[in-house]
This record gives sequence, structure tokens and C-alpha cells, in this order.
Amino acid sequence: MRAVTAALHDGDLATAPLVDLAGDIGRMFVHGRRGMVGFGVAAQVALDTSVDLLRSIEHIDLRASDDRTGPGAGAVALGAIDFLPGAPNTLVIPRVVIRDNGDGHRCVTVVDDGALDPRTTVTTACAGLVRYGDPTPTSATFTVEPAVDVAHYLAAVETARDAVRAGVLEKAVIARPVVVSSDQPMSVHAVLRRLENTFGNTYRFSIDGFVGASPELLVEVDDLTVRSRPLAGTTRTTGDPDRDALLADELMNSEKNRIEHHAAIEMVRDTLLPHCSYLDWTPRPSIVKVANVQHLGSQAEGMLSEPPSTVADLVTALQPTPAVGGHPRAAAIDLIIANEGFERGRYGGAVGWVDGNGDGVWAVSLRCAEFSDDRRSARLVAGGGIVAESDPLAELAETQAKFQAMLGALIRP
Repeated sequence: MRAVTAALHDGDLATAPLVDLAGDIGRMFVHGRRGMVGFGVAAQVALDTSVDLLRSIEHIDLRASDDRTGPGAGAVALGAIDFLPGAPNTLVIPRVVIRDNGDGHRCVTVVDDGALDPRTTVTTACAGLVRYGDPTPTSATFTVEPAVDVAHYLAAVETARDAVRAGVLEKAVIARPVVVSSDQPMSVHAVLRRLENTFGNTYRFSIDGFVGASPELLVEVDDLTVRSRPLAGTTRTTGDPDRDALLADELMNSEKNRIEHHAAIEMVRDTLLPHCSYLDWTPRPSIVKVANVQHLGSQAEGMLSEPPSTVADLVTALQPTPAVGGHPRAAAIDLIIANEGFERGRYGGAVGWVDGNGDGVWAVSLRCAEFSDDRRSARLVAGGGIVAESDPLAELAETQAKFQAMLGALIRP
């Protein structure tokens, strides 16, 4: 395989919002305006072998020197991995990738067999891409039904709470699924546009029918710099700034939520430290506010030791964090499997990209929907961390608040 990169300066591919290039079928991962869209399949690869394969792909860079200060170049692998450690996972190396570094500089990378002249390869690939127009408004009938009975969920929360009180574990995350059904196919493109308009500061993604807007950075590697931002502890928003400030203050001072958050940042710190020459983290969490909820969040940033671990290595080491699983990890996962009553699949896993340098960005797979093949139904999942002080009905209300992000993007009666 060969990868050819060229700068994009003019036309829709250089200027259109990435969400309008992705449409219903493109694979997309975007944070703010920075990100990428991929089309087609040049190869498939497991996460743990992705960097080696990407490094083996010959790269021809046609960009002028001034353009090389823009987004990275070369082949990348995009994908989503399951919540359960060790579950089979497959990333896609797209045939065509358009990248934007967030300030308007874009490039395109095409992966092919090397049969054509490099410039012809790029021209031919770009000719097949289009900017999608405004999705057609529709009026559909929707139903929202729990995929696991609410009574079962409440019992699982009680079981997790009792396990924490008994000292079996410090925290477990219990989640529940709902299914949204429509009498008409739902437009992924339209959903992505709504998520961009409402949750523009999140990690927005569309990977083979798996769509979402995650507020949580699992891990980012940029050369030798490594970053993570675990979130744990949640309260609602109301639309009233004064009321939201009071709720944020209550969240900051909640012992239950501080315990939950401490488990998350402690695990991230302890996992990343062996890979780093130094690692800094915020001594106190801050409030991370998105459109429908507020979280406690902490920042961790450091420098990788030489030889540096890849982002694929760190995703494997971190996933799942206590923010989506619990602590200790093994005991929490065992409790989740025994009590939740459904298989999480990609919910609570990770979604992102990796390149041949070992760089990449991965978010925790939250605030997401998994579409059926005909797009007439989508499964949503939401959960919360359970500690000794957790109240089952309060946890149910927290999941209802978290569901609103995707419900608001999906349902258009």
C-alpha cells in the first residue's frame, strides 16, 4: 500500500464543514473544528497492530513546505472499540481521509496500491467526493422504550451500592439502554449537524452507524505529549445561569461525587505514570459544562518516556476507566456483567484514531447512539457511578438527563 497526501486550498473539500462531507456514510471524528473524515476501506486492522501496519505504508507528501505546518499527513486508522477489555476490535484504514487542523488548513490523504501517478491518485479520489446539502426535513413518529426494565436497573444500582458498602469495590458504573424507533429512516447527517450545533465542544463521531458527542477525552498523544481528561460526577443543567451555578457548587461540594471523581483521576494517573518522564494533573476538579449536564473534570498532561508508548498502547492500558467501569476494574466489570442485564458493546468503550507515528486522539464512547442497518431504530445507553451514598432513584434521574443529548438530536416528530 501507498499513501499520497496533498494540500486542499479551494472548493468544497477545502471549505465545507466536515460534517457535510461525512453525510450519512463517512467515518468522522471531530473536536471543535479539528478532525477528520474518512471514506472507503483500504484495509482493516486490530488496534494493537495498527501502528506497525500504518508505519509500513509508504508515504508520498505532495504538499509545499508552507502547507506542511497544517494537519498531520499519512494513513490513519479510525474506529471504535468495545467496553470489555480484550473484546475483538477492528479499525478501518480509509481509502481517502480529509483532515482539518482547526484553523482552516486541510489536506487529503489517499491510500492505494501505487499503480497510478501520485497526483492522478489524489485527483481521481477527490473527484468522487461531494458536499452533502441540507438534510430533507421529515416528520416521523417515534417511540422510546427501555431495553432493560427500569426495576431491573434500580436493583442493579442497589447491588452495586451494597457491594461498595461491603468493601468489595470502591465504585461501579451501572448503565441502562433505551431504544428509539421511528416509522421512517433517521438521517445520520441530520443527527451529526444537530450534535455540532448543540455540543460543538465535544468529541463528535460517526463510525459505521455508531454516532455520538462525547465530552470525555480518554487519551491524546501528540509526539511526546500525552493528555487525558477524565470526567466523573454529574448534575443537570436548567438553562438558568444562576441555578446552574448553584448546582455546580453543590456538585463540587458533594462527597459522593468527589469520591466518584477521585477514583477516575487516580486510575488515569497511576496508569499513565509508568509511561511518562513526568505527569501533571489538576489538584482539584473543575466544572465541565455541556448543553444538558455538568460534570466534574480533571486534566492530566505529561511527557512520554523514550521510547514513547503509542496512543494504541495507552488506550489498551486505560480502557475502561473508572468513569465508565468502576474500581477496582476487574471486580467492577464482573459486577456489571452479572447485573446490568445487557451487553454494552461499543458504549463505554473508546472511539478515535491512530497514525503511523503512534499519535492519535481517543474519546470515551458516551452520549452515543447505535443505529440499526435500516436506521429505523437506535440504541442509546446512559449510566452513572455508584458509590456508598448513591440513591437508586437519583441515579435513574441522572441517566434521564444524560439521555437528553442524543434524544434531542434524534427525535423530530
